[in-house]
Amino acid sequence: MNDLTLLSTLLLNSGKPSPLSIESNAADRQEEEGNLVRFNQDDLPRLAKFASDHHVIVRAFEILCGLGADDQDYRRLRQVVSLVEKERARIEHALVALEKICEKCEAAGLATIVIKSLDHWPDLGSDLDLYTDADAADICHIMINDCRARPAERSWGDRLAGKWNFVVPGLPELVEFHIRRLGQTGEQVDIARHLTDRAVFRRVGTHCFRIPAPEDRLMISTLQRMYRHFYFRLCDIIDTVHLLEDPDFDFMALRTAAEKAGIWQGTATYLLIVSDYLATYSGKGLALPSFVKASAKFGGDKVIFRNGFLRVPIAPNSVNLFVSELASVAGSMNIRGALRLSLLPGLATAAALCQKLTGSDKGIW
Repeated sequence: MNDLTLLSTLLLNSGKPSPLSIESNAADRQEEEGNLVRFNQDDLPRLAKFASDHHVIVRAFEILCGLGADDQDYRRLRQVVSLVEKERARIEHALVALEKICEKCEAAGLATIVIKSLDHWPDLGSDLDLYTDADAADICHIMINDCRARPAERSWGDRLAGKWNFVVPGLPELVEFHIRRLGQTGEQVDIARHLTDRAVFRRVGTHCFRIPAPEDRLMISTLQRMYRHFYFRLCDIIDTVHLLEDPDFDFMALRTAAEKAGIWQGTATYLLIVSDYLATYSGKGLALPSFVKASAKFGGDKVIFRNGFLRVPIAPNSVNLFVSELASVAGSMNIRGALRLSLLPGLATAAALCQKLTGSDKGIW
């Protein structure tokens, strides 16, 4: 059982009768549970890195802590518990800093919303993302003077997308502000414009943050996975499954907003990929409305596991989604957004060339 299969099985069947199959008798389930935890002791660091890369280390290892806790597994169990505690300490440290930053911004009258980072709770991403409709100068003033942070060097992509990264003393994670824009080239101003109005409060441990509404969270994830990175982490699958467990999730509102932004096909495709992946490991996919399935351009059968992540094919699948977004943005008379999007192929080419020549695309993306 490889790392992806092990973690997918654990996380997508948590709380269900059987961790592997939905049609197992008691004896089979006991044997399957044993197989789940009988990984080689030496494999634990590799599994921990894989889980960390996919932002599921707390969720996955908490489940592992509850399996196979007999005497002969004590050494392995102790290592698992130690890893979870270390990660929880990192997360708590980051949340304390994040809450202080949000409080300072709000005290200055700058509306601030935490995006993406808290979607993985009780896990946390590798950086801290925020959105604001404030001026960049005001954010820089707060971060430099009140938080003693320094701005990180901005890449071409950062400038185009309206992003600022800050290095905060004592905080390993970068703090990234998305200012008045979303999307790879900052083309999404409509989604961004309504983000603050629809934001909700969420308690995370002992902390409280403003986060996007569920439908906005899904569109932000779609922009990141289907229009920027072209790969999924396991956390994206798990987060979406849990997000759609909310009975009040409004698919019609999602479609209206995504169509207006020109990313409805990508959003529907994102949902179908998640549904197909869930069906593979739990026997049943998401309860998606028929209009979502009809709008999806492809499903999980096109996604492959390569170089540690679930890869979405760029050509022709993702290229077609980009062309559809560009046509929609241009058709809505968002001329600046269309011009920004038109720069993406050149930027991607420059990044690929820089990566090939220097081993890094630093300064481009």
